[in-house]
Amino acid sequence: MFVDYAKIFLQSGRGGDGHVSFRREKYVPNGGPDGGDGGRGGHIIFEVDPGSSTLMDFKHRRHYKAKPGEPGGKKRCHGKDGEDLIIKVPKGTIIREVESGKIIADMHQNDDRKIIFKGGKGGKGNQHFATATRQAPKYAEKGRDSKEYWVTLELKMIADVGLVGFPNVGKSTLLSMVSNAQPKIANYHFTTLAPNLGVVTNKYGKAFIMADIPGLIEGASEGVGLGHDFLRHVERTKVIVHVVDVSGSEGRDPVADILTIQNEINQYNPEILETKPQIIAANKMDIEGAQENFEKLEQTFSEMKVIPISAATNNNLQELLEDIAKLLETVPKEDIIFEADFEEIYEAKDSFTIREIEEGYFVVEGVGVEKMVGYTSLDTEKGFAFFQKYLRDKGIINALEEAGIEEGQIVRIYDIEFEYYK
Repeated sequence: MFVDYAKIFLQSGRGGDGHVSFRREKYVPNGGPDGGDGGRGGHIIFEVDPGSSTLMDFKHRRHYKAKPGEPGGKKRCHGKDGEDLIIKVPKGTIIREVESGKIIADMHQNDDRKIIFKGGKGGKGNQHFATATRQAPKYAEKGRDSKEYWVTLELKMIADVGLVGFPNVGKSTLLSMVSNAQPKIANYHFTTLAPNLGVVTNKYGKAFIMADIPGLIEGASEGVGLGHDFLRHVERTKVIVHVVDVSGSEGRDPVADILTIQNEINQYNPEILETKPQIIAANKMDIEGAQENFEKLEQTFSEMKVIPISAATNNNLQELLEDIAKLLETVPKEDIIFEADFEEIYEAKDSFTIREIEEGYFVVEGVGVEKMVGYTSLDTEKGFAFFQKYLRDKGIINALEEAGIEEGQIVRIYDIEFEYYK
């Protein structure tokens, strides 16, 4: 079964906690802190599987979680990093974050391997928090939280040329006559339920990939019928070939069919028709009454070339292939890539937390506080004045007072420790 869309839950691994312990050896009764750091949580990694062509596996399994990092141990033992979770997808899969709808990654190359969500960092053990005035810290850092997101997987077939049209107009027959593909062909609607790919070579040796995309019905842009299953694959093609039954043998108007298809594509994504050259393959010219409709197509779509063909009898197919090859010369040679625009939501740089880990000993943590400490020199009068101003401006002093701190009690901000005075 062909599946080109799935919704799954991803969770990277949480970082392991730092450890609190003290060196205990014979003849060393008062050893220093030796708590080890926690291990990093496992990453969520996506990898292209060249042998896969469907997202079927994701219909049976919806939740994917990487392993957490192990906590640190005694004697400065570092916790083991969490095992990364590698998820394999077909080439052409686009990963989107559900809530924002933004693209996280486009897995468009055979060897693509991308870290989608990183595991949480491991916490530091108490060995890092010893100072000259506090040589036995009973505090270690917690591991950073994991990242959790619902994402969608969308498979967009990578092809140079896309055959589009209503059901039963001869797209599959055309592909079978000009390529090595062997699509299922029958005289009933929706024979093609999944895109078929074939390599086409014209008489001049020009080779390109052609896709027979599932038939379209009116309302596809709103998800009616095969709907987005059709339109999703058109986005990745470089040239659009409208295949129409020019004979009108099933009571269809080929002019109206093309206008409907163009309208549905525009409703889905207006950039498709703006950026991709189009050509019309007027099929079934060997049937009586086709000539009149062919002339109407030429008059209505004067900006596009209309090629009369008969896929069933192999008539004029080489001319069609030559014109398609010429159009391909006018477009970029590179695969169509969807740029990532998703940005992870990180802890606000000005946010912080305050904890009293033992009586009279307060710890301040936060991304912005950590960075501020990293680039501020507290050995100079100017640097220390900036440090004090930062604590006041960011509300840290007020928060400490609300937490019940009293004069002379200790405040720790990562590797800086000081006494609090008003």
